[in-house]
Amino acid sequence: MTNQRCLIIAPIAFLVFAVVGILLLSLSADDVREPAQYMYGVVLDAGSSHTAMYIYKWPADKQNGTGIVTQHDECHVEGGGISSYAGKRGEAGRSLEVCLNQAKEVIPKSRHHLSPMYLGATAGMRLLNMSDAKESSEILKEVSAKMKSYPFNFRGATILSGQEEGAYGWVTVNYLLENFIKYGFVGEWLNPKRNTVGALDFGGASTQITFQTEDAVEDRNNAMTLTLYGRNYNIYTQSFLCYGRDQVLRQLLAHLHQTQGSSDGAVTHPCYPLGYNVNISLGEIFDSPCTKSKRPVPYNNQEVLKVVGSGHYQHCLQNVSRIFSFDSCSFSKCSFNGVFQPNVTGKFMAFSSFYYVYSFLERTTGITVTSPGLLKGAVQAVCNMSMDEMLVKAPDQEKRLQDYCAASVFIQVIMLQAYGFDDQSFSQVSFQRKVEDTSVGWAMGYMLSLSSLLPGESVGLMKALNSRAWTALLVLFALLLIIVLGFLLLGAFKKKKGSGGAQVI
Repeated sequence: MTNQRCLIIAPIAFLVFAVVGILLLSLSADDVREPAQYMYGVVLDAGSSHTAMYIYKWPADKQNGTGIVTQHDECHVEGGGISSYAGKRGEAGRSLEVCLNQAKEVIPKSRHHLSPMYLGATAGMRLLNMSDAKESSEILKEVSAKMKSYPFNFRGATILSGQEEGAYGWVTVNYLLENFIKYGFVGEWLNPKRNTVGALDFGGASTQITFQTEDAVEDRNNAMTLTLYGRNYNIYTQSFLCYGRDQVLRQLLAHLHQTQGSSDGAVTHPCYPLGYNVNISLGEIFDSPCTKSKRPVPYNNQEVLKVVGSGHYQHCLQNVSRIFSFDSCSFSKCSFNGVFQPNVTGKFMAFSSFYYVYSFLERTTGITVTSPGLLKGAVQAVCNMSMDEMLVKAPDQEKRLQDYCAASVFIQVIMLQAYGFDDQSFSQVSFQRKVEDTSVGWAMGYMLSLSSLLPGESVGLMKALNSRAWTALLVLFALLLIIVLGFLLLGAFKKKKGSGGAQVI
């Protein structure tokens, strides 16, 4: 009799679970078909060399709590950064229109007015603000007016400090790697108890280093404490203005002009490939706060300078090293230019131009750069290449080829000599552009923080499914229990009845 009951119950139980599975899959499919199940947020990263727009999404029922935030779409604005439109009234705002129109298309119309939109400007606007505060203010007003004309919840356009840029980049990296909190089975949020990962950012006008440290941070300007998910994180963060890729190249040219002189209107550039020559106006070199102090006297920004490449790695290294100062330090330890830095510890992720230069090195030399020695070897190999050799290996980079030697040498100097990465710590650095399908940078960390999607308090058990799915699951599970209990009671009743009849006989 027991075997008969099992034979009856088993297919019924299987049928019930099959119905549950089909219903849940149907509900999940509904979520995919109905984009309004999500909330959206938009961040415009107004960098020094260009502006990028990132659109993020998260489950709609998690707007005021923890939700899985992912990148939904991105758009890159053509032309230079908004700071490049100084004195060109209206053009900074108009440059954003293509990407803002794209946001209107990819975000469901019903969510437009609920979607927060931010613009954060970084080192390019920090430099413009130093040289012309009125003009930087006008540009921010102009882009704000343009963004307000769109049907989103505009939350402001502002210039980030270097420390903010570094900290938000660190938040992005560790959020994407699930180092703060991890989504577990059936909706349980878990503290993975992982060590955090440091962040290395290399933009157009500045570079940032941020990492968690247990050492005392001797300069309070470098110390930040972030409270996330009920845990305090003490981080060291430093931004070096004028040490982004574009400004480094300017500093290098200014140094070569200053040390070589230009009585014949020409200088030799050891980081340019042998045989590569170019004419550059002095304004392209010296019309920046980063190089203003090295202007020749008298100075004519229209004067043309001929720059002749010599392709010499050792000379390039010597000249790039001279745009750093390693001499003075009023703390127990410094990176460069008298800035305090504790020893680098743990894993790091290097992104932005760190990633692009690293990828170029591996692509053109075939060297997988996993140690200081391999980095030096790859950099030297690139610096010894001619333009024709590089063009064969990276034809899509034709406009930038002449700058890769200098950028590579800069990364070698700042990582090994300034930051102090050695054989052991360098092997802990990963060079990445994305984690899964999300671009790495400060933008996601900025939106998470400003939109209250990254709570300071700890998070308990939360639903992993929407309310309809949970209701269906509970009802069908209860139905299954009733069916099973019904069969068991029926079997017990028949057994009792059968034994009672035997006694009468």
